Amino acid sequence: MNDALNLATYPPMSDQTYSIVTTTDRPSPPPTTTPHPPPPPTPLIPHLPDDISIQCIARVPRTHHPTLSLVSKLWHSTIRSQHFFTTRSLLHITQPSLYLNIRHNSTFQYYFHANPNNPNHKLSPFPHPPVPIHPVGPAYAVLGSKIYLIGGSVNDIPLNTVWVLDCKINKWEVGPRMRVGREFAAAATVGGKIYVMGGCVVDNRLKAVNWAEVYDPEVGEWGPVGSLEVEGKDKWMHACAVIDGRIYAMADRGGVVYDVVGREWGRVPKRLDLGWRGRAVVIDGVLYCYDYLGKIRGYDVERDVWKELRGVEKGLPKFLCGATMVDLDGRLCVVWECKEGGGGGGGVGGKVMDVMCAEIDVRKDEDGGLSGSVLWVDVILSVPVGSSILHCMAVALILNNSPQAYKSTGNRRIGIVHNLFVSFWL
Repeated sequence: MNDALNLATYPPMSDQTYSIVTTTDRPSPPPTTTPHPPPPPTPLIPHLPDDISIQCIARVPRTHHPTLSLVSKLWHSTIRSQHFFTTRSLLHITQPSLYLNIRHNSTFQYYFHANPNNPNHKLSPFPHPPVPIHPVGPAYAVLGSKIYLIGGSVNDIPLNTVWVLDCKINKWEVGPRMRVGREFAAAATVGGKIYVMGGCVVDNRLKAVNWAEVYDPEVGEWGPVGSLEVEGKDKWMHACAVIDGRIYAMADRGGVVYDVVGREWGRVPKRLDLGWRGRAVVIDGVLYCYDYLGKIRGYDVERDVWKELRGVEKGLPKFLCGATMVDLDGRLCVVWECKEGGGGGGGVGGKVMDVMCAEIDVRKDEDGGLSGSVLWVDVILSVPVGSSILHCMAVALILNNSPQAYKSTGNRRIGIVHNLFVSFWL
């Protein structure tokens, strides 16, 4: 009864409609987003692991590396990486290269020939040193896988600057400055260090002390070699070679010898001085050059005697001038100027000069003589008439540039890839 009365006190229900709000009708919070995993790295070659791709790319000849670098930024960085070079080395890829530096109308252009054993390969350009004016009369030296362009002069002012070419990636970098400026100096590498002699006027005590300098890559700077007690501090040097750890530096008249181990100076033997002509090379302890009759001869240091290289008369011309020689993995490589060019254009009025190259297998005979076999001869480049060869040197690419990273046989470096560097002057 009381409950009925209590209900009666409530107001009557109206016709208004009420809606019931449930928890399911409430606005839901924004959904939590699960972070997506980063996309997988772009492979070098689609559908192949990068390790296999690098193995494939590493087998491509170096002449095509500039083109491969244009495929993508990833390919560009890969080809310039130490891992890529290590892969090529582990594959035992031996591929000689011929580096050319040509000057025409005060303009220098560099090229490299990726395989002198296949002379039909096309030459590929590579950058020249980033300098406004290329120096005149620089010296060149090889240390590990790098070529050092040392000194030279600009507007007749000798420079103490050094530029370094990393042959693994064909890129120049600034090297350590010498103590004095030099032009037309002699340079050589012994025991993992670079020695440079001459190219400067000895008109005061400071220059006399620094007539010869040595660069130690572990220290990273140049230092004096030591007192030169013998005469022969000439300004301009025209030839240099290393025989059994001794540096032979030749001037216009005579020359000097420096024993690196004993740190002793001496004079070049008279017979060697009289017979040394042009740019020579040392192979198995024998210094090869050409004589005044244009024939290749070898000098035996122990016996102090010159010997003619037999067996190459029919395959080679007489090198009266403009020939240079280099040790290419134990073989004698000769590069010379052929005055009667038959190649393409490029010279004044279309006149060109062919640059020839030959590889010779040299050996010592039982009778003490020297013999050689010409393996191949061919034109490797056509340049404007009036060009001349300045330098030629072999480079062995190695994994580490430290002195302990490579062996030495005479003045030859044992490595993976053997290159040639040749400079031309017009």
